[in-house]
Amino acid sequence: MNFDALRQQIKQQTDEHLLGLISQLPEHAENLKAAMQHALLVGGKRMRPVLTHLVGNSLDIPQQDQLTISMAIECIHAYSLVHDDLPAMDDDALRRGQPTCHVAFDEATAILAGDALQTMAFTILTDQPMSDYANTKRAQLVSVLANASGYNGMCGGQAIDLQSTGETISIDTLTQLHQLKTGALLSACVEMVTLVSSAIDKDDREQFIRFARIVGLAFQVQDDILDVEGDARLIGKPQGSDAALGKNTFPALLGMAAAKSELTRLHEEALQALASLPYNTDYLVAYTDLMVNRNH
Repeated sequence: MNFDALRQQIKQQTDEHLLGLISQLPEHAENLKAAMQHALLVGGKRMRPVLTHLVGNSLDIPQQDQLTISMAIECIHAYSLVHDDLPAMDDDALRRGQPTCHVAFDEATAILAGDALQTMAFTILTDQPMSDYANTKRAQLVSVLANASGYNGMCGGQAIDLQSTGETISIDTLTQLHQLKTGALLSACVEMVTLVSSAIDKDDREQFIRFARIVGLAFQVQDDILDVEGDARLIGKPQGSDAALGKNTFPALLGMAAAKSELTRLHEEALQALASLPYNTDYLVAYTDLMVNRNH
């Protein structure tokens, strides 16, 4: 199977199972349930589940373990987008070319939808079926995801972002911001799926996680470039929205040419990390190329 077909298969599988989880929720708060479904299933490339499954497949992790981890991560990702889009945060009206959750519903419902998706992530990790070995790792999986989502990860990065909006920060601070806001959750994909492997050694696990950190930063550099040069119809939000909000970006701090050079450097570094691993990483090479060369 070629990479694109596999990626679509993983996306479809993830979407179907997430829809199944939402559908099983009781009907006592129908508007909230609809908002959760909107946030979780309207668009999205499922890049985090794809990464989880590609690493999991290379390590022969049972599919059910991979799926449980990827669904939990996607719930956290969806919640973060709902809250990021709120008027008190980035105040965005479009997400993936569709109305954001607070626009499609209302602000209070969007806040609750984000809260409910966040807690659903941990319910998935504690309750969904997993292999006997993975079952012994549930508490550690919860810990990894919580750490990547909170002060030491995504929320901490978002706080730096909000604090620095309208001000000029150093490239080191911008790098830290994105390593926390974007990179931590991508790294968690790999950290969690390698945690449920009984065979991988410590050095190889650390190298997989290092790869994820590099790819996470590369993803953000390309995101910043697309905000300037991308097609608004493809990226699903107005071109130049970061600049309009006074956000710090790699092109703004480094210049476009230097930002593209940094992207190339990160791309090469990620491929070198993969080359050192004693596993078939062909699909992960294709994933890296996609993250760096995507147009939306």
